[in-house]
Amino acid sequence: MASATLEKLHQSIRDVPDFPKPGIIFKDITPLLCDGPLFRSAIDLFLERCRAQEIDKVVCIDARGFLFGSAVAYELGLGLVPIRKRGKLPYKTERAAYTLEYGEAEMEMHIDSVQPGERIVLIDDLLATGGTSASAVALIEKVGGVLVEAQFLIELEFLRGREKLEPASVVSFLKY
Repeated sequence: MASATLEKLHQSIRDVPDFPKPGIIFKDITPLLCDGPLFRSAIDLFLERCRAQEIDKVVCIDARGFLFGSAVAYELGLGLVPIRKRGKLPYKTERAAYTLEYGEAEMEMHIDSVQPGERIVLIDDLLATGGTSASAVALIEKVGGVLVEAQFLIELEFLRGREKLEPASVVSFLKY
């Protein structure tokens, strides 16, 4: 994608200081989502990567990952697998704990949503400390999926979350 488009996407991300707690600078993607052409450009980033790979399903993380992952799955005609916070999925699940920069939680995925050997792309809006994403990778692997790539709109490089995902292939489009 052209560097001018990437710059427009980068500029659309709003910093919100002290959210959700003091000392955190939250990267708000709402301005990007509210701008149709920018939102399309963001989806196109993920699509370009996914079209170049053999993928069976898109796995996305609650909640903002759903915004990007569902559009990608729809466009590619692939199944969509949601990973949600504990207690939000109605069927039997696998669970993995994780730590955020501002707390702890558990993520879940239905036990039958990914079949052994299926090739998976993981999509989310943000890679920060890597805890949430690492738990998602653990869930994918626990049910027998093969992670092809983890893709993120934004990466906060200074938090070094990418290290928690090694040796997985990790791609982020906007880096801070």
